[in-house]
Amino acid sequence: MANRFGNRILFILITSIVIIGFLTFLFFYIKNQFTASRTEITETGMVQKITSMGKLELVKYTMKDVIEQKEIHPILPDSKVLFLAVGQVTACIDLTKVKKTDIIQSDSLVTVFLPQPEICYAAIDHQKSKVYDISGTWFQDDTKNMVESVYKIAEKKILENARQMDVIGSARQNALLIFKPLLESISGKKVILSFR
Repeated sequence: MANRFGNRILFILITSIVIIGFLTFLFFYIKNQFTASRTEITETGMVQKITSMGKLELVKYTMKDVIEQKEIHPILPDSKVLFLAVGQVTACIDLTKVKKTDIIQSDSLVTVFLPQPEICYAAIDHQKSKVYDISGTWFQDDTKNMVESVYKIAEKKILENARQMDVIGSARQNALLIFKPLLESISGKKVILSFR
């Protein structure tokens, strides 16, 4: 009889442990299902415009510029933003503008008239640029407007700096260095390059 009683207690104990273990597992599983979050991203991409490209990039300037913009107020403290702008300016030649009449050949000479180099790309690198300090702004909209304004100023300044450093002249030199040997090796003739 004592053996039956011991078996019954052992059975109840094992059953209780299994039920408690199952309920604990069920509790944590349900808790995880309700507290776990998933991120779903829905994206619809549409082609807005297709443009044939014929621009040959000849030089790229990567520049840094530190810009401080201040708004001076008569009563309140002045608001300012300090911004490190990192950007790129690329100069290129649009080869789609080269016509058949721009290539003149003789027995030993080829003259090619290329279009003038142009700035084809100027932009701020948002990942490398940083706002270092914003002070004197009272509202979040003021801060946002100042940061947007300093980004626009930075784009203009980087473009201005590239023009002052003669990015177009560098593109013209690189065009001569790249095209002349290439065309001479293809044609087997002396090549003269000019810009229109």
